[in-house]
Amino acid sequence: MKPSMPRWRLFSFLLLFSLFLPLRAQTAAQVVDIATRPGVTQRFIYLAPDNPRAAVILLAGGHGGLQIFPNGSFRWGDGNFLVRTRDLFAQQGLAVAVVDAPSDRQSAPFLSGFRQSTEHVADLKAVIAWMREKTGVPVWLVGTSRGTQSAAWTTTQLPRVDGGPDGLVLTSTILSDRSSRAVPAMPLERVAVPVLVVHHQQDGCKSCAFSETRGLMEKFTAAPRKELIAVSGGTSKGDPCEAWAYHGYNGLETEVVGRIGAWITAH
Repeated sequence: MKPSMPRWRLFSFLLLFSLFLPLRAQTAAQVVDIATRPGVTQRFIYLAPDNPRAAVILLAGGHGGLQIFPNGSFRWGDGNFLVRTRDLFAQQGLAVAVVDAPSDRQSAPFLSGFRQSTEHVADLKAVIAWMREKTGVPVWLVGTSRGTQSAAWTTTQLPRVDGGPDGLVLTSTILSDRSSRAVPAMPLERVAVPVLVVHHQQDGCKSCAFSETRGLMEKFTAAPRKELIAVSGGTSKGDPCEAWAYHGYNGLETEVVGRIGAWITAH
């Protein structure tokens, strides 16, 4: 017969278990649909800890058409860096919204050719307003890859006083692009909120050469605070522009999200 577990170990186990349960409950995700433009709704996944310190709106790359189902699963994009790390952001004490394409862009080309439109800015403005009302904390836009075009463009078009974000985070920024306006070509001098840029030094995507990040940072002349976080290491698999390459911080998720969370809450 095996000896019974010592009482102090049993007590410790039960205590840790009881603490873990409410933490999970605090970050339970829900699907939210809000009206944005006439006849158009915007869907996103919302999750948050109790008493969040700030809020982040996560904008995936690629065509951006996550096609979120009512049960919270995704038809596309669940491996995207910001989509797959949404729980890590919540664990940093941040309220999180993972944004889909709007209801009138739920088929190809989804957000392609739409990210720098007045309609897209209106949709994101509505999400920012919802997050502010829901949480009562500063709201940041966070984009990755093509999502940086959405985040940066919206911030140039929508000052904080007009319902724009409180801060901007760009990861794996689109630094050059033949098919659309790259982020450095935007009127970044209009951005008057804190800016954090995160980039992998070995990013192999042709539109995201690390050597061009210095020029990007110089464009944010009105940002009260700005910083470039250069990361290295991890694992690169497959297409250099996809989520499991250096471009998507494969193997570095906890480190990168932790540094983003710390920077947001410090500013």
